[in-house]
Amino acid sequence: MINVDQLKQILDLACGHDLSELELEAEGFKLRFRKGAQVVVQPALAPASPAAAPAPAVPAPVPVAAPPAELDVDVELAIVKSPIVGTFYRAPEPNAPPFVQPGDRVKRGQTLCIIEAMKMMNNIDSEYEGTVVKVFVENEQPVQYGERLFAIKR
Repeated sequence: MINVDQLKQILDLACGHDLSELELEAEGFKLRFRKGAQVVVQPALAPASPAAAPAPAVPAPVPVAAPPAELDVDVELAIVKSPIVGTFYRAPEPNAPPFVQPGDRVKRGQTLCIIEAMKMMNNIDSEYEGTVVKVFVENEQPVQYGERLFAIKR
């Protein structure tokens, strides 16, 4: 059976990879997760054989603590993802202020960050107009293609 710590790890992993739906079945349990829906863990049902006696009643699904609030928030947010692999920079130079901070209003086309790839500095511009809610990556950290960089509330 799965314990609460394992469930939290699974949900964190799902959130970190921006999954909208996850279904996991293992010995003794089944987990189905959808972004914005209630998480339910229930015992897995064994396939019935024609000659088998009726199976004992299966207990009702047990609601589990709601996943992190970020799951519900992401549905309302525009997520800016990395278009390339490289190194993430929040500012144009080391001692300069960041291009944007959480709470800042941004316009379409405004530079949000720089990603250095193969010694080339690539400006990453906003495709959205709104308010920066979250920065997912720390300055000078490597990023992968498709990795979440910013959340913008439109």
